[in-house]
Amino acid sequence: MSAPHIALVTARAARDLDEDLPPLVKALQRAGAEVAVVDWDDAQADWGRYSLVLLRSPWDYSDRLAEFLAWAERAATQTLLLNPPPILRWNTDKHYLGELAGAGIATVPGEFAEPGADATAALDAFLAAYASGQDDFEFVIKPCVGAGSRDAQRHVASARDAALAHLRRLLDAGRSALLQPYLARVDEHGETALLWFNGEFSHAIRKGPLLRRGEDSTRALFAAEHITARLPSPAEMQLARETLARIPSQDPLLYVRVDLIQDAGGSPRLLELELSEPSLFFAHGAGSADRFAAAILLRLQAVRTN
Repeated sequence: MSAPHIALVTARAARDLDEDLPPLVKALQRAGAEVAVVDWDDAQADWGRYSLVLLRSPWDYSDRLAEFLAWAERAATQTLLLNPPPILRWNTDKHYLGELAGAGIATVPGEFAEPGADATAALDAFLAAYASGQDDFEFVIKPCVGAGSRDAQRHVASARDAALAHLRRLLDAGRSALLQPYLARVDEHGETALLWFNGEFSHAIRKGPLLRRGEDSTRALFAAEHITARLPSPAEMQLARETLARIPSQDPLLYVRVDLIQDAGGSPRLLELELSEPSLFFAHGAGSADRFAAAILLRLQAVRTN
């Protein structure tokens, strides 16, 4: 049988920023695969020539979501695209967090504001529900379609005008927004990101806090991150497993990243579920690139067998 030919999908602006690309290329080559790194919007790319197309770092998708999803649908008719388009469509809009909360998953609480809504009324309703009249109440406003903390910002109730301008800017641009209390334990504890390949836990990392009071949202492709390895707690593992069980897919996905932070009582809460183009932090999980390469080839073998 000929060697599988695998395309790792990125974006022009992300090629030199994706630290997972070089170790994954080497791991796949060690496992006997031929590997190409291809921009998702390369008009000359022939996706049908690849045995499998893997989303790695198409990190400009949030500015071109409709175009990106249409590309994913086309590519999936020519080859095996992972993760698949229905999952991409579900996961690239943070309204999925509302669905998971409704299914009983312990998420960071929040409220959605939709384009066409009155920004003043939406912000006032959120503050009335969560701030309890506290001027020092901190909260986050972020777009429902966004990546890398772009256009996300931390606010304080006493600076309501700045928060209102941020929310209005998103809504006026036709973008849905998510408003959430800022869970202050993240400043000390950080985030915990748990990585799963083919339904099996691989490794976890600690990510330092990204949003600081008074700072504007990042204009870069993604906000700078401080990463270290972390052993997840039993409670974090349990919430991650519960979250995986609620993903709308009959079979385990090739890759899942579950991002958790702690509430005031120290219990984990789901911040994000990354199923589209997450960093996998191979540098902080011994053997993780080889584990992921093996998971990719196992998935491809299963498709060929069926």
